[in-house]
Amino acid sequence: MLSQLRIGAAFPGILGDAIFRLTKCKRAVVALVYLGFSSFSLAAQQPSPLREERFTLQQAVEFARAHYPEARASLAKVMAARAAMGLARTSYLPRTDLLWQTNRSTYNNITGLLLPQSVMPSLSGTVLANSSDQTLWGSAGGALFSWQPFDFGLRAASVNVARAGEHSAGYQLQLTNLDVSASAADAFLAAVVAQQARRVADADVGRRETFAKVVHSLVDNQLRPGVEGSRADAELAAARTQLLRAQESEANSRITLAEALGIAGQMVQIDAGPLVSTVPAPPGSISIEPPTSHPLAELAMSAVDEFRARRQALERSYFPTFYLQSAVAARGSGAKPNGAILEGTNGLAPDRYNFGVGITATFPVFDFFSLRSRKQIESANEENSKAEYDKTMQQLSAQLQRAQIAITTARQIADNTGVELKSAQANETQATARYRASLANAIEVSEAQHLLVQAETDDAVAKVSLWRALLSEAFAEGNLQPFMDSVQHADGGH
Repeated sequence: MLSQLRIGAAFPGILGDAIFRLTKCKRAVVALVYLGFSSFSLAAQQPSPLREERFTLQQAVEFARAHYPEARASLAKVMAARAAMGLARTSYLPRTDLLWQTNRSTYNNITGLLLPQSVMPSLSGTVLANSSDQTLWGSAGGALFSWQPFDFGLRAASVNVARAGEHSAGYQLQLTNLDVSASAADAFLAAVVAQQARRVADADVGRRETFAKVVHSLVDNQLRPGVEGSRADAELAAARTQLLRAQESEANSRITLAEALGIAGQMVQIDAGPLVSTVPAPPGSISIEPPTSHPLAELAMSAVDEFRARRQALERSYFPTFYLQSAVAARGSGAKPNGAILEGTNGLAPDRYNFGVGITATFPVFDFFSLRSRKQIESANEENSKAEYDKTMQQLSAQLQRAQIAITTARQIADNTGVELKSAQANETQATARYRASLANAIEVSEAQHLLVQAETDDAVAKVSLWRALLSEAFAEGNLQPFMDSVQHADGGH
């Protein structure tokens, strides 16, 4: 050890430098390892970017039916109603109750009457002259089989009530699917409208940028007054503002679509397909009949059926209830009839057996008054449901007529916007040419460009508006399939 210290003292520079380099190397390695783990930890903590989804109209509707929470909730209610139907049918099955009991207690019996209650334990046996605190074993066991051979239709009526509830849940599921599908389709079409408006605003900015360059070139060459350059710049700035608003509207429409699809917060894109370029063919005939097959109408009628079934079940309730019963029972006691206590484990197991078969009938005489009031309640509820059904049919009929008027108007507008667009394009071209030839001023070109923007917007929205009107008609009729078939046919059947 002493020699090692002397060597270290003789070569302090070499050893110190080596130790410093070794320590520095270790620190570098530790730092690299720490940075590696830190980078991995940060990468794990950072949320992965959301994958952008692209939907056609058909895909959006199908996706919403499968993923929107309200649709899943309605499906769960249908499953619960089916289970309730199965539960009602179990009332036809017999019932068997088993019992076993072992206790250690006193055996002081008494003569007297005790009204029915659930606190005092029952006691059987001889009444002894003296009371004692000595205890003994006791046991009991048995089985009771009970079955209703007939019920005057009460169980069938109860099953009908459960069946009406199942039908109601089924119609509610159909209505929910219709609402979810229509909401997704309408949000998709609204996103298409916003997309087309953004494209029109983008094209308007491009035209105004080109025109502003022409104006400034002429102003710089002193061929036009400077006020026209200011006017062109103002019009360009206003067009850019409109573009920003159109972009905001488009982004909000996609957020609304994602919410309607049940994936709020996720980025979505749309594939408009034929919706912006195809006008659907007019129908062969227009339905004027009230949409009785609409899920909302069927749901309203199912409420009437359910209250009617409840009233009929109450009508079958004021009858005697008959039970076919058989019982096997056994008891054991550690005491003799004279009160003497047996030794050991006597009484732990039953030693006296009984069995019996019989019919039991019960009849709640004074339930007549409560049942009469309950039937009056259900009858009033049934009448109220009938009135609600009539109100629903009125609303659906009016909604269908409004949708048909909207279709007629939208089709006429779609036919007219083509003429409007061609005229506006020709007017803008001529105004620009006249300006270049010094035959018009910047105000005339600006007005022509405003007219062209309006025409492009009207034409882009007109076709989609017709599709939205057709969607409203399909929703009013309670069936979106004809609308979806029209979209698929317009897309060439793909």
